[in-house]
Amino acid sequence: MLNLRDTPDAAEPAEPLIQGLAEALPEPRVGLAALAARWALRLTPMVLLVVAAGVLWREFHHLSLTEVARSIDAWGHLRILSALALAALSFFLMGVVEWLGVRWAGAKVPWGPVLAGSFLANAIAHSVGANLLVSGALRARLYERHQVTLTQVAATTLFSGMSFAVGIAALGGAGLALSPAHEISATAVPLHVARTLGWGLMSAVAGYVLLCAVRSRPLRAFGRSLTLPSAGDAMAQIVIGVVDNGVAAAIIWLLMASAAVPYQTFVGAYAVAAVAGLASTVPGGAGVFEGSISALLPNTDPAPLAAAFLGYRLVYYLLPLVVASLALAGDTIRRRGR
Repeated sequence: MLNLRDTPDAAEPAEPLIQGLAEALPEPRVGLAALAARWALRLTPMVLLVVAAGVLWREFHHLSLTEVARSIDAWGHLRILSALALAALSFFLMGVVEWLGVRWAGAKVPWGPVLAGSFLANAIAHSVGANLLVSGALRARLYERHQVTLTQVAATTLFSGMSFAVGIAALGGAGLALSPAHEISATAVPLHVARTLGWGLMSAVAGYVLLCAVRSRPLRAFGRSLTLPSAGDAMAQIVIGVVDNGVAAAIIWLLMASAAVPYQTFVGAYAVAAVAGLASTVPGGAGVFEGSISALLPNTDPAPLAAAFLGYRLVYYLLPLVVASLALAGDTIRRRGR
């Protein structure tokens, strides 16, 4: 697990969130280089958002609301219910990963609170942005009543983040490396780039499993230590991460209502776009994610794609955010009443 201090604290009571986070944060740096880096981090999301807006304008400015509405009408009740079911399945799989992460961190939390904590943390963090920080803060608040320490919260958050990373890498890598050449040619990715990137991602995932299998001592860097998961836990991270990301990608692909892009090819574009949206630090990757997929799939009919983006944001972001916010507000009121 992750150690935030030099001495283990598994037996310590849960710490106040603000104090614990303050102790874990590094001292602020001063100087020209630090200021330049700080401003670069602040400006990068805005630059990416402007670029994404330009891509979206180029792809969709000629569409009318009637065309998009017609594509939405083509979904039918079955596609809408299927999209909702896929979103629910994705959040359930995140809960399974959460349970594995809590167990790996050495905490003891019942299955029900783990599922609830995972849903609240992921539903809110997905839309708010700063996923690791926001989801970690929410976990610290929700698991405090179960005597989970800040170190264990950080370890659980890291485990969940790594599950997403290896899952999206394996899924996207397989899509880029194994899709037929004629399907890759329908995208904006050159064949040799797709193959190189795909096999590189799959090799990185295999290397992660191998490292977890052979490395028994903790990794140490910057005064911190990290004990890697077992090979079995690493394989579980990959399998669940692949299925989870594949389910999320299937929501958009299903709502596109078009066979122009095979699923395995679409998955490769989805993986690249998901990483771009996450790296942009824009909340929910809004604009960057959609712009990346639109640029990678230039031959896709824009009206069904725009409608699919709207449906995806509704069932995978907005609806879970509303439910999680109401649940969190209710929990807060109940705790204050006690």
